[in-house]
Amino acid sequence: MAGGMTTPHFITSLAGAAALVVGLSGLSATPASTAPAVGEEASIPFVSAGSIRDFRVVDRDTLYVQDIQRNWYRAELMAPCTDLPFAETIGFDVRGTNRFDRFSSVLVRGQHCPLKSLVVSAPPPKKAKKKG
Repeated sequence: MAGGMTTPHFITSLAGAAALVVGLSGLSATPASTAPAVGEEASIPFVSAGSIRDFRVVDRDTLYVQDIQRNWYRAELMAPCTDLPFAETIGFDVRGTNRFDRFSSVLVRGQHCPLKSLVVSAPPPKKAKKKG
């Protein structure tokens, strides 16, 4: 693109698009031997090649992101992202680096939501089932 602009990479939550699982089933899931420990700052490389598999929203300030190797990362935002809890599709703006990290932003319905941190995490907590 002209002027050094990059196109953000969008992903739809697999909770709402289970068909994507079929397309990803042929990808290798070999763990990296030098993976950072839980709680350490991290980055997800090769965003333009589809290295982000899924995401789960906690609230307006927090989301979990899963890479294609099924590793989870907890992303804390600098400020509340108003529409994040209602988003089925979000974008990842990596500013031309091709790495999703604490210097990246999440795009939700036209709103840029910069990250404060991206750390290695356990899987997101399960949502409580509604009774009734």
